[in-house]
Amino acid sequence: MVDTIVHRLSEQAKKRGDEPAHMVKRGGVWHATSWREYAAEVQTVARALIRLGFNADQRACILGSNRPEWVIFDVAVMSVGGAPAGIYTTCSPEKVAYILVHSEAPIALLEDRSQWEKVQEKRDELPHLKHVVMMRGAAAIDDELVMSWEALLALGDDPDHEHEGETLADTLAGRTAALEPKQLATLIYTSGTTGPPKAVMLSHENLAWTARILAQVTAMEAGGRGLSYLPLSHIAEQLATIHGPITAGGAIYFAESMATIAADLKDCRPTLFFGVPRIWEKFHAAIGTKLEAATGPKAALVRWARGVAERANELKMRGEEPSGWLALQYEAAGRTVLTKLKAAVGLDAATTLITGAAPISREVLEFFVSLDLVVQEIYGQSEDCGPTSFNLIGRTKIGSVGPAFPGVDVQIAEDGEIRVKGPNVFLGYFKDEAATAETLQDGWLLTGDLGRFDDRGYLFITGRKKDIIITAGGKNITPKNIESGIKNHPLVHEAIVIGDRRKYLTALVSPDTEAVDQWKKKNDAQGAAHEIEAIHDSIWETVQQVNGKLARVEQIKKIAVLPRALSVEDDELTPTLKVKRSKVNEHFSALIESLYA
Repeated sequence: MVDTIVHRLSEQAKKRGDEPAHMVKRGGVWHATSWREYAAEVQTVARALIRLGFNADQRACILGSNRPEWVIFDVAVMSVGGAPAGIYTTCSPEKVAYILVHSEAPIALLEDRSQWEKVQEKRDELPHLKHVVMMRGAAAIDDELVMSWEALLALGDDPDHEHEGETLADTLAGRTAALEPKQLATLIYTSGTTGPPKAVMLSHENLAWTARILAQVTAMEAGGRGLSYLPLSHIAEQLATIHGPITAGGAIYFAESMATIAADLKDCRPTLFFGVPRIWEKFHAAIGTKLEAATGPKAALVRWARGVAERANELKMRGEEPSGWLALQYEAAGRTVLTKLKAAVGLDAATTLITGAAPISREVLEFFVSLDLVVQEIYGQSEDCGPTSFNLIGRTKIGSVGPAFPGVDVQIAEDGEIRVKGPNVFLGYFKDEAATAETLQDGWLLTGDLGRFDDRGYLFITGRKKDIIITAGGKNITPKNIESGIKNHPLVHEAIVIGDRRKYLTALVSPDTEAVDQWKKKNDAQGAAHEIEAIHDSIWETVQQVNGKLARVEQIKKIAVLPRALSVEDDELTPTLKVKRSKVNEHFSALIESLYA
């Protein structure tokens, strides 16, 4: 039998039966869906898709936040030989229409009326779309195109219903049995930092192989718990919410919303938790503020415990264990301080903590090490199903993105570009042969990122080819590390280095709105961040510290604090919170020119 995520779900249903697969909070109470119920609902939706005329070589789109219906529909589409394609909930009507047209999806699953209105606005431009299904609880919509989730389930409720000469059950079994390892399993639309999103084609082998290795290196296991809250349109969250748990047999808690993450974490107490850098930065700011407020003996006890955790984890990250007096101190620090600190944020049961999708500063990672929370940085892209390299348990180096992912060949080309080959590398871009030929050469994925290996095999990201700044003097500058240094300031949300074809480098600083509000209350200040001289001067001090570590040509000569934070809504950040440099340059062109006046 072919090993796919679809087949693994059936095996988990047989093996785990009534054990929880999903947890959803309704009315303040968490309700469980068992593995048996999960698999049965996937099959019901799959049979319904067959009745709606969905063919094995078609695509289906999903537009909604993290919900069981998202996951069920995704696996059901794969079960019948199709390919699901997620759409970010923040996408405009134009981008939603682009993906629906590009994928030629005859059916789409939507969360609520607000998402339906995006489709409705562009429906005359969507020739392929025949059916829209609304998730559970969505307000009724009176339109011939639309059906409820319950109506979809009713279509597939009877396995013995005859369809084109055989039962729905037999048709579905035949479709699932016909799945091939190299067959298209899903489309991941990139977040589009440099133009319209490209559709990354991932095969059943890509998903199954990556999920299996990821489960092994992260200690994913049956009975484990994870919190689903990042966009499911992103491959990292799909691995954490769909493919990984189906492979390992762990349960997923669906967060109520991004605003309830703190409370959901405490309820879930995940054994594995994945956070983009912004999540860890927020934790760092919140916990750091509370620790700074401690005084007297309590503050001294916390400082001692954190120091012990740092020394113990220096050994553990090298695969060694603390012994002797350090081991005794570590046990005492855990019992008196560290476990309580971790429990306060819901991470006391976590065995694997991961960060990825964007750069994170060394200082943030070192802060968590001192709390006995080793956050392992992962590096990769949608084109290799998520992981290129990974800081492993017992083999972690802060500042690196870890050794090559097990089973994957990672090389550095002559120009410094990172190249990847392995079972996780994608099939190509859907309907884009030119982009595929440019990115996929002789089986090698050309990542566009620049990097180096140290003498112990740890990979370090040094920049991105397309982000290289060439000054008027012809000097090549990679802005990544400069920007990361500036972002260490607690009031900074993003930093963007400017200087292409210019005489010197400057930086735009996007303020952290929440942190600035707290600073203003504490300092009894009024006005926006860019109007407060003390904020500018404080950030400039950090810039000067960064400059002190740089060659003269790399140093920032001037900064400008932006009048507002960069946002997804203004198209300056992707849904995964990567900066769109071209949009920032466009939106703040006058401010940039003033830095060079």
